Amino acid sequence: MLQLKNIFKWYSVGSARSFILRDINLHIQEGEFVSIMGPSGSGKSTLLHILGMMDQPSEGEYYFLDQPVHAIREKQRSELYKKHIGFVFQAYHLIDELTVYENIETPLLYQNIKGSERSAMVADILDRFQMVGKKDLFPNQLSGGQQQLVGIARAVITKPKLILADEPTGNLNSRQGEEIMALFTTLNREGTTIVQVTHSEKNATFGSRVVNLLDGRIEL
Repeated sequence: MLQLKNIFKWYSVGSARSFILRDINLHIQEGEFVSIMGPSGSGKSTLLHILGMMDQPSEGEYYFLDQPVHAIREKQRSELYKKHIGFVFQAYHLIDELTVYENIETPLLYQNIKGSERSAMVADILDRFQMVGKKDLFPNQLSGGQQQLVGIARAVITKPKLILADEPTGNLNSRQGEEIMALFTTLNREGTTIVQVTHSEKNATFGSRVVNLLDGRIEL
């Protein structure tokens, strides 16, 4: 599904380079559930943002669904991302002024899906995530676990091939965290490829493979 070849990420500090990622080579098959682990500052979130096309490498090649992401135009990258990738954030990133229903509907608006079809898709997701009774509430009326559920519902409503999750249970209690990980497991069984960044060894065990980062390199 995706492949990184000799990926470097650095920032220029005067005449020197400050490296975030060094010579990353990674191949992820469709249907995998990969956990990326490593201490703070190891480059985990930067790697996830490159996979999600929210950031670009300084050097190297990235192929996603046989498309050379490193070589295509920004508009094409944006279309790839919107069509095939869902992002789940630690801090939820819900829009405070929108209801649960409207937050979940947002990605569909970018895809020019007709109103009646949008309504049906949102209704299906609300039913699946058991949030029908909360559809008219605003984010500040929800618990952290409920907000993260809305974030995941928003990420999966477009039926992405790949879900990228950045510390998805970081702000949740243990019970809420287990519910979120169980949901990811179900989505993965249904065929969605998942890559999560996590500090939690317990959460990492839900994945089929662990990739360890240290000082911007993959530990072998």
